[in-house]
Amino acid sequence: MNNHAPIASHDRHYAGLWRRFLALAIDIVVLSLLFFPVTRLVKGVWIMNRTDHLWGYGWLVTDPLCLIFLGIIVLYFIFLEGIFGATIGKKLTGLRVMGLDGKKPGIRRAAIRNILRIVDSLPALNILGVVLILTSSERARFGDRIAATRVIHG
Repeated sequence: MNNHAPIASHDRHYAGLWRRFLALAIDIVVLSLLFFPVTRLVKGVWIMNRTDHLWGYGWLVTDPLCLIFLGIIVLYFIFLEGIFGATIGKKLTGLRVMGLDGKKPGIRRAAIRNILRIVDSLPALNILGVVLILTSSERARFGDRIAATRVIHG
């Protein structure tokens, strides 16, 4: 028996915007539980302000601690979604990421869908991603469409 058979489209319950937002909010809290204490230990403050950063030109942050945090955030989403099909936030809200074939996305597809969050965030405040989720029958943002993934209940 093939346990990885594609799930028929009528058996899929695609995740809507608000549950996805709640999952992301939980993930931000989880990551903050790591970042705030580390920031306190390294920088001596709980929350960094403008003067605590090493700034490049304009909005470009060059502070090594911030760049490390950014790397951790990217890897958090890619590895948890790729290997387990869900981040902590998605797991707690009953969501998971799957490929169109019904399998966990794997690292490659998880990387594609997460790197393309940059496109989904255009022009600002994730407007493109929100519009695509709200107007798509499969509730798929741009990154999900290109990576051949979907966020579903279950």
